[in-house]
Amino acid sequence: MSKDFRPLEAGAFLPLEQLLRRAALRSLNRRALGEEIAAQVRAFVAAFGRPPHFVDGHQHVHLFPQVRDAVLAVVKEAAPRAWVRQCGSVLPLHRRLRDRKALLLSFLSGTFRRRAARRGIATNAAFAGTYDFTDAAAPDFAALFPTFLERLPEDSVVMCHPGRVDAELERLDPLTTQREREYAYFSGEQFPQVLRSHGVALA
Repeated sequence: MSKDFRPLEAGAFLPLEQLLRRAALRSLNRRALGEEIAAQVRAFVAAFGRPPHFVDGHQHVHLFPQVRDAVLAVVKEAAPRAWVRQCGSVLPLHRRLRDRKALLLSFLSGTFRRRAARRGIATNAAFAGTYDFTDAAAPDFAALFPTFLERLPEDSVVMCHPGRVDAELERLDPLTTQREREYAYFSGEQFPQVLRSHGVALA
């Protein structure tokens, strides 16, 4: 992180709920936000030799008030040809009401899309892939995934978190078991069949 970035907690960025609360109250430092985001883009350019083609924020923080304006300003200046992820769902409202995360992301994305469009910054057409990641509530991913493809227009994004879990990941991230379930699904024969049946191709 940038040398003077604040606020921090135990030397790290604020937990998600605290950050959202501070952003909603407009109590974040706009200068520090801009400097932090610009520093991250510079680090990308140093590592890859070019600006990013795509920009988003971990756990969707780029959609938060104040953060979104800083992100869009930096992208316009440092990576004007990049597209930025918005998380608006195309599902009917009664479906979104069953998923509080999808509802919040759609709400935040409305303002984000409008501000990105005013700056001439591209965004994806739609977004899907939210569900309850806790082991107790997590559904059968093989049954759930096809529902993410319903009504999706071209140039949409489906969020996923496949991976293998080890002790280090367990130490750092509560999302573990579902990563392996997703990995097994995407590695299997059912996934490409579902894509074909929905007329979907990966970009």
